Amino acid sequence: MVKQKNKSQHLATISLAIMGIGFIATIPLQDSFWGNILQGGFEAGLVGGLADWFAVTALFRHPLGVPIPHTALLPKNRHRITEGIISMLENDWLTKESIRKKINTIGFTKRFIEVAESEIISTSVQKNIVTFIQNLIKKVEVRKLTPIIEQELKAKLEDLDVKKYLPLLIEQVTERKYDEKTLDYILKEIDEWAAKDSTKYKLGGMAVNAVENIKADGFMQFALKSFSNLVNEEKLGNIIQNLIQKGVASYRDPYNANRQTLLIHVRNKLESIKTDEKIYEELSNLTSHAITKWDPKEQINDILDQFQQKAIDFVADPAFLDSYLLPFINDNLVALKNNTEKTDEIDTWIKSKLSSFVDKNHSKIGKLVKENLDRLDDKTLINMVETNVGKDLQWIRVNGAVCGFLIGLILVGFRAFF
Repeated sequence: MVKQKNKSQHLATISLAIMGIGFIATIPLQDSFWGNILQGGFEAGLVGGLADWFAVTALFRHPLGVPIPHTALLPKNRHRITEGIISMLENDWLTKESIRKKINTIGFTKRFIEVAESEIISTSVQKNIVTFIQNLIKKVEVRKLTPIIEQELKAKLEDLDVKKYLPLLIEQVTERKYDEKTLDYILKEIDEWAAKDSTKYKLGGMAVNAVENIKADGFMQFALKSFSNLVNEEKLGNIIQNLIQKGVASYRDPYNANRQTLLIHVRNKLESIKTDEKIYEELSNLTSHAITKWDPKEQINDILDQFQQKAIDFVADPAFLDSYLLPFINDNLVALKNNTEKTDEIDTWIKSKLSSFVDKNHSKIGKLVKENLDRLDDKTLINMVETNVGKDLQWIRVNGAVCGFLIGLILVGFRAFF
């Protein structure tokens, strides 16, 4: 642009120089008919070129630096010009009504769908979407949810009705024969305990001490004394050990009457628990106390951290994009495109928001233009105007010289004719 301005400036200067040289060169020839006509033409062209040079220069600065009145129009009237530009923008070119009309002609939702459908197939866009979702998940401070989850979890546990779940638990114990399994487990533990040598000697020692500490008179005292001399810890331990193991073996037999009697008694006790209000009250108090003392913060934090990391890893998996995200986006775009009522509703909402924005910020257009213009000093502003419109302004000078030359030829020729 600057080069074009310089070229047109040189051309205007050359045209003016040609007129001046032509005028001087034709002075000796003014006595001849054609010399007189040419001198008149060059004279008029010189005058026209100088006049247009003065006019063009006066727009931007004082010609030859002389402060002639009504010159340097742009610097002197800068404020008026700025106000005029602002007024023209706000009241003629970019009025609220014209902006609203333009907004109303745009189908925002349709254009959004078209752009989304064309861009969603791009690998870079897909990658950016995945990255955005991952960053969004990372920015979620999941640990802030811990107090809420803890409160809700404890509230739900507090609301559990023991009377509703304890009978169900007892029924499951009976149906799944947990009572028998528990009895078998206890018998197994007793059998293993009784089979140990340490148990045998311990039981034998306890039996001996018991016999020796029995208080009796007469013959009974003599009999106990004689019995204690005949047996020792090992013998008594063996006797007791065998008795326990035989008893355990008998209770392990599923058809043993004593076992069946014991299990019936246990089941009757379990059934009686269903209607025992004291047990319900005690269980409720125990549950409330346990819930109050329970501090699950660390466990909840660990679960939330693991869940967050799993969500990030899941989003990074290509299957998430191909099987979940892209089908979800495409299905919703198609559904939105086919739902004209919804698209019209969205467009109406967008246009109303934009119109409201225009109403509130229309005056800022002029302020923005004024701020940008005020940042420029006079020299920079003049240079910008000359750079953008200088070519046409310099052609005014060229046209002035050429037109003056032609008009001069006509006028002098006309005068010579008469």
